[in-house]
Amino acid sequence: MKNNPSPNRLKSASILTQMVDRLPLSDTHFRRISQLIYQRAGIVLADHKREMVYNRLVRRLRTLGLNDFGQYLALLEADVNSSEWQAFVNAMTTNLTAFFREAHHFPILVEHARSRPNGYTVWSTAASTGEEPYSLAITLAEVLGNRVSGCQVWASDIDTQVLEKATAGIYRQEELRTLSPQQLQKFFLRGTGPHSGLVRVRPELAAMVHFQQLNLLAPTWDVPAPFDAIFCRNIMIYFDKETQERILRRFVPMLKPGGLLFAGHSENFSQISREFYLRGQTVYGLAKER
Repeated sequence: MKNNPSPNRLKSASILTQMVDRLPLSDTHFRRISQLIYQRAGIVLADHKREMVYNRLVRRLRTLGLNDFGQYLALLEADVNSSEWQAFVNAMTTNLTAFFREAHHFPILVEHARSRPNGYTVWSTAASTGEEPYSLAITLAEVLGNRVSGCQVWASDIDTQVLEKATAGIYRQEELRTLSPQQLQKFFLRGTGPHSGLVRVRPELAAMVHFQQLNLLAPTWDVPAPFDAIFCRNIMIYFDKETQERILRRFVPMLKPGGLLFAGHSENFSQISREFYLRGQTVYGLAKER
């Protein structure tokens, strides 16, 4: 009788295979990767991110049939306009998001939108897979009713891969657990048959949101400023202070008089820039209007 290998033995063999197949990531190559992503996207990679960098980039190497990080870096640097640069940036960006994340911001948005008589425009600067901009659109649709036709949500991200999901507007039903049954019914279509368990953003809501690829380090931003509000949440934490200051300065003319800037829960813009002052919990106004 043939003996089947035990699960523990199979697991050990799998780990051994991974160790044998693991490609070396030298200090020199890690430093160069860190330099390149900083130059392209402003992202700062500390030493403790090394394993994350390896795990994300090794997939690209496998896909391209490369077995050395030096070869991959040479491929990137051979052509500054190569499409691989976008794949590199996509791999290096972190996309953690959820519907109505940091819920304390939305009542503030409601009151602000009610106080603005001439429509409302908001920019989601790190749209990721779409949960934030769709949450903004839902909030504005609920609070403004018939006035919602004058509202627009501009949603941008550096990562083209997440923007594809955002534009499609399809989510697992469990991803919408923070929404009420009424919101689910009003703003989403439930999938049936093979699509059971999935929902799609209704066309009326999708029409309020405009997605585009945008790098905050780019010399110009092709967005329809000025805005009533800018959401820049949980993205500054990936930049150094110099980059943070530069971006905040550029936000100033992008806001209408009385406009608001929303930050992430772990971000403190008043310590970075004199252009803004703290109006509420991680919500900022223009200092010149104080």
